[in-house]
Amino acid sequence: GEQLAAFRTQDGQAYVVDAYCPHLGANLAAGGRVVGNCLECPFHGWQFRGEDGKCTSIPYAEKVPDFARVRTWPSCEVNEMLLVWYHCEGVGPTWAVPEQREIVAKEWVFRGQTEHLIDAHIQEIPENAADMAHLAFLHGPAILGGSDLRYTRSKLWDFMKHIWKAEWRPEPEPNKHCSRLLVQHSATIFGKHLSLMDLTVSARQVGPGLVFLIFEHAFLGHGIILQTVTPLEPLLQNVVHKIYYQKNMPAIIPKFILRAECIQFERDITIWNNKQYLLKPLLVREDSCIQKHRRWYAQFYSEKSVRLPAQKEGLDW
Repeated sequence: GEQLAAFRTQDGQAYVVDAYCPHLGANLAAGGRVVGNCLECPFHGWQFRGEDGKCTSIPYAEKVPDFARVRTWPSCEVNEMLLVWYHCEGVGPTWAVPEQREIVAKEWVFRGQTEHLIDAHIQEIPENAADMAHLAFLHGPAILGGSDLRYTRSKLWDFMKHIWKAEWRPEPEPNKHCSRLLVQHSATIFGKHLSLMDLTVSARQVGPGLVFLIFEHAFLGHGIILQTVTPLEPLLQNVVHKIYYQKNMPAIIPKFILRAECIQFERDITIWNNKQYLLKPLLVREDSCIQKHRRWYAQFYSEKSVRLPAQKEGLDW
């Protein structure tokens, strides 16, 4: 529900501030311009400094009031992304996002991205990592069957199966805000193992909305998909996947991997867009990781968070 303005000053530093000018409410991101290290309001020319939001100039006023400022948001640039820290009580960053060495060193290069809108609570998306049983059932059928769940289990594509072995665990201190999912993927065609499809995926969740999916393939090399989940509204999430891959590999390879991942992800979206969140789900012993994940994810909620009345019973609000 926040409106933000992101800009890069002339010295190259990126900043994020509240979008609305405190003078008369003009949107600094719609027609505003960078002047030196400030963002200039398009309405009356007030200039706000990126580092602390202080107003440094009002073109028609003799004196700038000391309290004239716009709110600044803690942000950082990591892995070619501008990331903003949000805490409902205004607490500053308590952990940093790690750099992916291969992206920073330009060994892995950007090869494409996908973007999806999901009608679900933000917690539903990462909870998938701890739900081992859905991997075999929802993601087992061949990607040739597409993402329309009416046809994924069609006998037409029965000759090919995906096989997943997964293990999820939270990380210990000082990285308790992180968790890891290790996935071994293989495939069979007419019941015979196809070694070309063997893939190891290490998925590291950093905080509530960022995932590092690192791919390792014997022949096709290494790469990463960065997944970001940005809440736009209480039950609307914007999910972006960006793939970076070894630059000595033909671009068609990472584009194929991203497309295959996209098909599988869209199967999840069909479930998320139509499911109900159950505060007390009916679980069997093999589902124990789901409750562990919920306890781990609970650290990202605050006691003083603004909640709608219905949210106290569950996430269906």
